[in-house]
Amino acid sequence: MNKFFSIVLIGASVMASAQISFAAKANVMIPTSSASWKNLKTATTTAIEQKGKNITGFNAGLSMKVKLPVALYVMPEIYYSTFNNEVTVANDINTEQTTIKAKSSRVDIPVLLGYNLLGDMLSAYAGPVASINLTKDENFDNFVQRVNAKDFTLGYQIGLQSEISKLIISAKYEGAFSKDQRKFVNTVAGSNQQIDYDNRASLFMLGLGYKF
Repeated sequence: MNKFFSIVLIGASVMASAQISFAAKANVMIPTSSASWKNLKTATTTAIEQKGKNITGFNAGLSMKVKLPVALYVMPEIYYSTFNNEVTVANDINTEQTTIKAKSSRVDIPVLLGYNLLGDMLSAYAGPVASINLTKDENFDNFVQRVNAKDFTLGYQIGLQSEISKLIISAKYEGAFSKDQRKFVNTVAGSNQQIDYDNRASLFMLGLGYKF
C-alpha cells in the first residue's frame, strides 16, 4: 500500500510540475516509400515544382503538449484525415490503362513522446498512431470493393517540430504497423480485372499549427 501511495505521489508531483499547452494543427499529406532523407526531399521538391499535384490529402485537428522534466514531453493529438489512393493498372480487355482514385477518411490519434533539442525552437518526437476508418464502402466506375476496409489500423510517426512564438511548423513521416488491404473487382461481364492496394500507405506530412 505504501508503494502504491508513493507512486501516486510521484505521479502527482510530475503532473504538478508539468506545463500543458494546446494547439490547432493542419497537415498536407504526400505519399512516399520510406523515411529516408532522399525520398522526403524528393516528395517535397515535387510538391513545390508541381504546385501540390502530388499532395494526396490533408488533416486537421487538435494537439495537447505536456512538458515533462529533463526536456521531455508527451503530445497526444486527434485529427480528421481525408486522402486519396491512386492506383493505375493495365486493362485486361485492351491496351488502355485504368486508374482508380479512391477517397478515404479516418480519425487519427497519435500519442507522441518528444525531446527538446533546442528548447521549443526545435524538438524531435516519435510514437504510435491509431486510426479509425470512417469509409465503409468504396466504388469507382465499374469497380466494386470486395474486401471490407478494416475499422482500426495502427501506424507510427516520427518527426520534427519548431515553435516560433505561437506558430508551430512540423514535418513528419508516417509508416504502418498493420496493413489495410483493399480489393477492387471489375463488374463488367467477362472481365477478370482485379486491383489490389494497401490503404495504409506511407506518408510524409508538412504542417502548420497555432498554439493557444
